[in-house]
Amino acid sequence: MVSVMEVVKVGIADMKIAAAPQTIRTSGLGSCVGVVIYDEFKKIAGLVHVMLPDSHLGKGGADLNKAKFADTGIEYLRESLLKCGCDSYRLKAKIAGGSQMFHFSSQSDVMRIGPRNAEAVKSELQRFNITLVAEDIGGSSGRTIEFDPETFILHVRTVNKGAAEI
Repeated sequence: MVSVMEVVKVGIADMKIAAAPQTIRTSGLGSCVGVVIYDEFKKIAGLVHVMLPDSHLGKGGADLNKAKFADTGIEYLRESLLKCGCDSYRLKAKIAGGSQMFHFSSQSDVMRIGPRNAEAVKSELQRFNITLVAEDIGGSSGRTIEFDPETFILHVRTVNKGAAEI
């Protein structure tokens, strides 16, 4: 018998949930951060593709895309996992991305989007007491990540640098 694994694809500024034997993947992580939060007992994982650190940078109101921002996306993902039966005390996280894709002569903090995204994601994980188990952050290359809720391995493919498992 041949089994075919289903891959749940997460777009930019998007959030989805997957359960084993599914895997969950996002591509195009440059300055964005891919945040995987999972429950090992339930073998359920969610992934949010965060583009910006703070929702105050967006339009706000009813049209706010919660998955786009670290300060709203982490909470949105956590709530979605809890609705799927996950327990908050068992949630763990792995993150990747946060590259500085472009170099500017200015030292302005505004242009440090990748590092600011990574800092905001870590702050939100800490706010909800979600243990950060592993990270592949920084550099200047794009990444694609895929998480397997069965093995809890995050596969990271980095442009011009190959693949890794964290």
